[in-house]
Amino acid sequence: MAASDVRFPAGPAGPIDMNEVVGRDDLLLVTLDTLRFDVAQELAAAGRLPHLARHLPGGRWEERHAPGSFTYASHQAIFAGFLPTPAAQGPHPRLFAARFGGSESTAGRTFVFDSADLVSGLASAGYRTVCVGGVGFFNKRAALGSVLPGMFQESHWEPEFGVASPTSFEAQIDRAERVIAGLERERRLFLFVNVAALHQPNWFHLPGATREAGDSRATHAAALEYVDRHIGRLFAAASSRRRCFAIVCSDHGTAYGDEGWTGHRLGHASVWTVPYAHFFLEPGGAR
Repeated sequence: MAASDVRFPAGPAGPIDMNEVVGRDDLLLVTLDTLRFDVAQELAAAGRLPHLARHLPGGRWEERHAPGSFTYASHQAIFAGFLPTPAAQGPHPRLFAARFGGSESTAGRTFVFDSADLVSGLASAGYRTVCVGGVGFFNKRAALGSVLPGMFQESHWEPEFGVASPTSFEAQIDRAERVIAGLERERRLFLFVNVAALHQPNWFHLPGATREAGDSRATHAAALEYVDRHIGRLFAAASSRRRCFAIVCSDHGTAYGDEGWTGHRLGHASVWTVPYAHFFLEPGGAR
């Protein structure tokens, strides 16, 4: 089956042509680092993610497979246009793709770029590319932590954005708001935010949890609720200048004792199965 025969990812008004979106709208990519699909879906179904759920089709996340089992590998793939893949037999046409002969996932509605990565491809299309990092692979403190943020024209990381901060997401949004406010209005923006709050340690997001007891599926869920309480600010900032096409997904999950497994960078379903959504944010529509 050719990619052109497969249904392209759809939006509220039908299939999305990314060749129309790119150059017209601002773009927001949010990776909820380490978020498990099952936890995300359970919280959405229980009404515990009101700000995220209002943007999810039917109030539910789409189940997808991660392109990597840990942050660095997954983001290298994502920045090459390989977003998490729908959890069904493909091929699945992609939103973005580097020009590559024989690609079965490049379709007519795919935005095709000539560079090796999406970030520079969007820069060539006139976008200001901005990274607000979270986990250590974005901290720019060593060569390895500089690779991913180095793809962007502008990158930001502070200890307050990192995994040890109980208010990391709020601090990241503060920075994103300042960046957007300082950008010339006619310039299109590609904003990437790597959210560190779900990554361990996350015990401090659950009242009554202790450092000694450590992280658990429950503290992971509490961290997602923390993100949900504040993500409306990010959506409002991202759509403050014009309509914004947003992608919100996990880069990989993590195991909390599942079948004896703990952590990630391993081949367990809790790691490879991730939540995904994309949607438009209309100016003034996100609060």
